[in-house]
Amino acid sequence: MVDLRIGLGYDIHRLEEPGEKIVLGGVEIPYHKHWVAHSDGDILIHAVIDALFGALGERDIGSHFPDKDPRYKGADSRRLLVETMKCVGQRGFEVVNIDTTVIMEEPKIGPYVDEIKSSLSPLLGIPQERVSVKAKTNEKIGEVGENRASQAYAVVLLRSKL
Repeated sequence: MVDLRIGLGYDIHRLEEPGEKIVLGGVEIPYHKHWVAHSDGDILIHAVIDALFGALGERDIGSHFPDKDPRYKGADSRRLLVETMKCVGQRGFEVVNIDTTVIMEEPKIGPYVDEIKSSLSPLLGIPQERVSVKAKTNEKIGEVGENRASQAYAVVLLRSKL
């Protein structure tokens, strides 16, 4: 019998000036602001990690990679995702697909979606067509709409390895 697990992840980070870039899904995007974060602030990968841990019935990303731990200061979130995927594999699961939504006013990420998908798919061990990255704005409402923060959601489906 195949064991299926669904996980939901979320992340948000404040935006501040000055900056040169943001990192989203492992892809550097030029921008005049930066995310305030202990690691590289990659909200998309952080949401995916939370979804993966959630599907395993584990605690959140902060429990596994605490922001008080100097090992994660400025960490490349792709490395954290690789470590998370090791945990997924050790528990006998594999990713079926992920569906993500990034909510931010600026910069527009549409031109980067294919590059983000190609960055995430090998880290997750799935083909690009099983990685969904959608971009939305917050219609100028709230901190995200005022471009003072960005957020991301992720849903993941895991199945037991056959």
